[in-house]
Amino acid sequence: MISGPQAARQAGRMVRLAEQGRPQVRFRLDGADCAALAGDTVLTAVLVSAPAVRQSEFGPEQRAGFCLMGACQDCWIWREDGGRLRACSTLIADGMQLRTTPPEGWQ
Repeated sequence: MISGPQAARQAGRMVRLAEQGRPQVRFRLDGADCAALAGDTVLTAVLVSAPAVRQSEFGPEQRAGFCLMGACQDCWIWREDGGRLRACSTLIADGMQLRTTPPEGWQ
């Protein structure tokens, strides 16, 4: 669930079919307000709201995670403060501010 300027261009890659009764957690992704459910990983929360976690650094493809268990390094995502986290093994928290592109000057 996304609202704001990017709502029209983004659609989630995943559709939630079960466990819809858990409490909602609010977060921001690329400046847009999003909602997830308590207990979701960041990867699940992002992919319910957007088509990808990040852009590949090796080509034009968008990445959505690969192994889903923290082994492959494919699901790194950035926090607004510039830090990175593994989306597949980090639980979403209320108020998280995330971005799918690296902050300016990030190496």
